[in-house]
Amino acid sequence: MSTVTLALVLTALAGLSTTIGSLLVFVVRQPGPRFMGLSLGFAAGVMILVSFVELLPAGMDVLGPGLGYMAFFGGLGVMFVLDTVIPHSYEGVADAVPGSSTSDRHLLRVGLFVALGIGIHNFPEGMATFAGTLADPRLGTAIAVAIAIHNIPEGLAVAAPVYAATGSKKKAFLWSFFSGVAEPAGALLAAAFLLPFLEGLFLSAILAAVAGLMVFISLDELLPAAREYGQEHLAITGAIAGMVVMAGSLWLLKG
Repeated sequence: MSTVTLALVLTALAGLSTTIGSLLVFVVRQPGPRFMGLSLGFAAGVMILVSFVELLPAGMDVLGPGLGYMAFFGGLGVMFVLDTVIPHSYEGVADAVPGSSTSDRHLLRVGLFVALGIGIHNFPEGMATFAGTLADPRLGTAIAVAIAIHNIPEGLAVAAPVYAATGSKKKAFLWSFFSGVAEPAGALLAAAFLLPFLEGLFLSAILAAVAGLMVFISLDELLPAAREYGQEHLAITGAIAGMVVMAGSLWLLKG
């Protein structure tokens, strides 16, 4: 399998892990706060460790500290603007189950807007996984795993209100699926237009910027959401567990 094909496959698997979240809605109906808090914290820990241990150092090896940090904070800034213009939230997901007193129309609107927001946020993540895999398949695998883990609760955030509003498993699954498709679409765009440039300084800048993007998602979205769901130390427990698991995975992959 070529590196480009591997990059596209990893991106598709990471993006479509949103469907796992939609399946949880049907199986568990209302995942408990401990599950949500730990899973979101775990995803944040994975993404933070990958960013600071793999992505940023890989970028700075070529760019040097000055340009490396500029690319990192540039990634933070781009994600900040994107998140401000097109926000999405997990808020209220735990209460969005069939039989809720909230109006069906409101729940459906919430689900569709969350799907749109997640889809747009997933687009640059697809490009990130693609670029990371081209730089190093091991690194791309780590990024794909991190993104896949945090896409599961995102799929839940889409499917729960749609299922509550319509009672249709098919509609809930499809909207969750469509929100995840944006990720491989981002990879395809990178393959079509950026592939000739994804080497040397440009690739290193992309990796450092992706580190900023993932740190922003972790600190602004995942950890705050994890704290909303559980006890005081549940989020940080999940984050530490995510870091430990990812560190072990990277160690094994390097070996």
